[in-house]
Amino acid sequence: MNETDSPLPPDELGHRLVEVFDLVGPLYRRALRKVEQGEAIEGASVGVRSVLDLLRRQGDMTVPQLSRIQALSRQFVQRMVNDAAARGWVQIVPNPAHQRSSLIRLTEEGRALITAVLDREHTLNRQVGGDLTDAEVRACVRVLREMLRTFDHVDVED
Repeated sequence: MNETDSPLPPDELGHRLVEVFDLVGPLYRRALRKVEQGEAIEGASVGVRSVLDLLRRQGDMTVPQLSRIQALSRQFVQRMVNDAAARGWVQIVPNPAHQRSSLIRLTEEGRALITAVLDREHTLNRQVGGDLTDAEVRACVRVLREMLRTFDHVDVED
């Protein structure tokens, strides 16, 4: 193991991760703007797109589950679900495990929509340069996952 493969001391790690935060904020905001531009094409807002994609990946979920995973308030997620339901992209069905918290289910129309959105996003993501390797992308995901875990205790309902 060479020097660059050794874990960083906490003080140095803290300073280096500021560089990541400085990039993640602008990246996130620019990516949101690009997704919002697609709203004119598909008609799905960024919030609705997130709900549809999560349902596509995870299957039926409740609003509290959707909000917890996305670190968003239940009220915001409920508005996104209501919007998606009004457009026929999701349906709200009884939850056998919990009478007061219905399940949100992706409809065929919703599945077709999120597939079109993801296809458009994939085309854009293919344009990323830098000759990135699988190991570099895996390392990036690992770093971001650890950073996210640091803030698991933050209450999103405020």
